[in-house]
Amino acid sequence: MASLERVKLIERLLGEASGYLEKGDAVQSSEKLYKSAEECIKALAEHFDFKEVKDAEERGRWTVTLLEKAVRRLAERLGGAIIDSWNGANYLHVWGFHEVKLDTEAVKIRMPAIESLIEMTKKTLVSPSA
Repeated sequence: MASLERVKLIERLLGEASGYLEKGDAVQSSEKLYKSAEECIKALAEHFDFKEVKDAEERGRWTVTLLEKAVRRLAERLGGAIIDSWNGANYLHVWGFHEVKLDTEAVKIRMPAIESLIEMTKKTLVSPSA
């Protein structure tokens, strides 16, 4: 997927997450935030031409293991904040979506970390020096 298309998808997912939060739907908001973070990781891994991208293509999908490896490599390149954002996204995915244990306030306090990852992704993808 081209960088611009991926950014549009990420922004759409973030908008959907916000909409679900406004409606009081923590479950769907959690999943949309997770998906936006996942798309950031994939986009950044593609941008830096990480091995995990080729592995995902060969498998026909991204696995949790491949995403985790990409996150570690991205943290080495872009800094440890990416780990915090990814951890927040995973927390939302498991406890907010799968286990349905989070309320909207629990989702809201994790949203800035995901938004930070999105901003980092957009800056990296459009920066010629990255």
